[in-house]
Amino acid sequence: MIRFGPAGIPLSCKGRTLRDGIEDVHNLGLTAMEAQLVRANVNERSAEPEEIGRTPRDLYTDLVIEIIRRKGSKEETLSDLDERIKVGDTLVVLSSGISRNYSELRQIREMANELDVQLAIHTPYYMDIIGEGELCFKSMDSIRWAGLIAQELGAKVVVTHIGLYGEVTERTAFNKAKARLTELAKWYRKNGLKSSIGLELSGRQEVFGSLGEIARLCRGSKELVPVVNFAHYHSRENGILSEPKDFDKLLDTAEDVSRGELYAHFSGVEHEDGNEKRFTSIKKGDLRFEPLAESLVDRNKPITIISSSPLLEHDAMYMKVILERVLAKKVSKELKDNSKKGKPGQK
Repeated sequence: MIRFGPAGIPLSCKGRTLRDGIEDVHNLGLTAMEAQLVRANVNERSAEPEEIGRTPRDLYTDLVIEIIRRKGSKEETLSDLDERIKVGDTLVVLSSGISRNYSELRQIREMANELDVQLAIHTPYYMDIIGEGELCFKSMDSIRWAGLIAQELGAKVVVTHIGLYGEVTERTAFNKAKARLTELAKWYRKNGLKSSIGLELSGRQEVFGSLGEIARLCRGSKELVPVVNFAHYHSRENGILSEPKDFDKLLDTAEDVSRGELYAHFSGVEHEDGNEKRFTSIKKGDLRFEPLAESLVDRNKPITIISSSPLLEHDAMYMKVILERVLAKKVSKELKDNSKKGKPGQK
């Protein structure tokens, strides 16, 4: 199945909650949505008396992502959402704008399943898992927190950028990214998280994330998958995507290192000298959706395509219409060809 949806709550949606967005996506005839974890803040507080003996999943007041427990002179951090809260525990609470508690996340999951809207989560857009500063540790935490939320939502992918090369060489940047992503993948496994960590292709030369780099990171990993951002790739490679065969080559590489269904972003884009300048609506710029639609119809493989265009849901629906036209054209041609083959006197 080929799914389309917006990167965030539709612009036309009257409500601004995730629940409102999913309902609106369904009403628009779309089947995917990417929730944005862009306002993630944490604070710590002491466990309340009425919370003792309960688990983070049981709490209705907050979205507790960690329990800090002191053992003598040492502290341990627990991320198991089924861990019972004890006297003296400190609770780490996430304020994200996505949900108030885990019960609400599970209700949203049921709603999305009923409406056949596939969910994913995108971490904050400015990430750095290559550097050594505070932002690196915050970025890794964001990927962990997104994984916990994704698990309750039933989201298949946690999408993330990796960050700037900075002052290190590309080789050093790759090794640092690999080490930290390996650590995150291990943490996902330890906590039983089923979502993949989706590594998004980058659209600028100074940002880590060429197709080769992402493919190397994902190869052989069960937790890491590529996120094919067509606009980013098109920009970084100086406008390389123009014919169906160009898209085929990109998709072939991504499929080789992915686990099943591909996940992708599409929009129009303005670019210069191998660098993305800005996203545009699909009808602007030199990146067209029609040749991708032809490639997808011929390949006939499942993929989710998220509109990151400034027009969000409008362009998601526009892509769906184009794909349906290309598919109808192909079916019509095949029917005509079969009809000709069946005529008397023809071989």
